[in-house]
Amino acid sequence: MPENRHTPIAPTHTRRLASGGAIDPHRHDDHQIVYAGRGVLIVTTGSGSWVAPGNRAIWVPAGTVHAHEARGELDLHLVGLPATDNPLGLDAPTVLAVGPLLRELLIAYTRAPDDESPERARLRGVLLDQLRASPQQPLHLPAPAAPALRALCGILRADPADDRTLAELGRQVGASDRTLSRLFRGDLGMSFPQWRTQLRLQHALVLLAEQESVTAVAHRCGWSSTSAFIDVFRRTFGHTPGSHPAD
Repeated sequence: MPENRHTPIAPTHTRRLASGGAIDPHRHDDHQIVYAGRGVLIVTTGSGSWVAPGNRAIWVPAGTVHAHEARGELDLHLVGLPATDNPLGLDAPTVLAVGPLLRELLIAYTRAPDDESPERARLRGVLLDQLRASPQQPLHLPAPAAPALRALCGILRADPADDRTLAELGRQVGASDRTLSRLFRGDLGMSFPQWRTQLRLQHALVLLAEQESVTAVAHRCGWSSTSAFIDVFRRTFGHTPGSHPAD
């Protein structure tokens, strides 16, 4: 991913992005926690993309070139941390669960970034404690490097409902299903069905943020039935798409 700019200090503040709005690729010398109080946030790096609805945040390690994209109106809460302060011990972007308490802490902490009072320092300590206790979520869609794999993944990104087999897709990109299966495992660390399910779940989050009905989302993302979509969504996120938070 090309780097457009280098901002050494990761800001701590709140900003609003309109649906479809974006922040171009950039990097910080600090770590950053990125949380969307409403809408769905997509963070993209050279190694893939991470999607976070309103009950998830994304940890972006220091030095990572990344871009932000808003799906739905986005209230973006950004928390910068010095590179020497890594409370999570993570060196790769990671999606974290955000419960009600952590949500309020993130909103409160980013509301007055210039406040240096003892109360704010205590707030920061509780915020970091809550982050350490937050479960990590499997919402990463790795980006392929091999040309044939890039072509195949591009086809499915354009139409997640495409239900062709790996062999059928392979004929279009000029590679055997055996070769492609090996590339998925070696290049992306997951099987073809796992990658496609992850892609469909990410697309589903975006469509839900745009107020699409659950039935329409299931159809547009390629599930055989609404009930099959609901089952996969519940097992991944812990709740049904019908109860998915819009704000």
